[in-house]
Amino acid sequence: MAPIIELHGVTKVYDGSPQSALDGISLQVEEGRITAIMGPSGCGKSTLLNLIGALDRPTRGEIDLDGVRVDRLSEAAAARFRRSKVGFVFQFFHLLDDLSVRDNVAIAAELAGSSRADARRRSDELLEQLGLEDRPNRYPATLSGGERQRLAIARAVVNRPSVLLADEPTGARDSHNGEMVLAILEDLNRRGQTILLVTHDEHLAAARAHRIVRLLDGAIAADVAVGRAA
Repeated sequence: MAPIIELHGVTKVYDGSPQSALDGISLQVEEGRITAIMGPSGCGKSTLLNLIGALDRPTRGEIDLDGVRVDRLSEAAAARFRRSKVGFVFQFFHLLDDLSVRDNVAIAAELAGSSRADARRRSDELLEQLGLEDRPNRYPATLSGGERQRLAIARAVVNRPSVLLADEPTGARDSHNGEMVLAILEDLNRRGQTILLVTHDEHLAAARAHRIVRLLDGAIAADVAVGRAA
């Protein structure tokens, strides 16, 4: 399959740091696959996601996502790019507590240019797909942890992003809800969603990903096909 993400010599050095968070990373991520990013704390996993998702800029190097040079985008262009091309799923949700379940999803579509009616239709479609169809008017604080994570996933994919970036999406979940989140991600992948997944969970990566990229001290230490690719 063709790569949808390409990194060439990407280095990131944070102000005041004596060493690179990422050091000369070159990587291609194939479209339609689940790629797991693994490694010890502080090895650069979250930095890598932030750079690919245009939340931050590399110090050096090039990043292409779906034909767009991410590292060259202005702040305004990067914000537009994120809304239309990238979905984010974080460990701690980042939901809007003063908006209903439906509106937490719909607002992401509206910000990307959808009409309110279309945004609500797409929101309801995803809530049904993710088992939240009976909760559209509730608020995030009234949901369980697993329900909030499903809501966060719905919001992340409402604009049909080219890439879904998931940073430890099961890290704060119990085993049952963790398995539910993984099943949802697999279902999205079967529908064609490219997923880049940061995780510490060896079992998760081996069983659910097509490929594992291991980072160590800001560099790629290993890159192997595993699990579902076997």
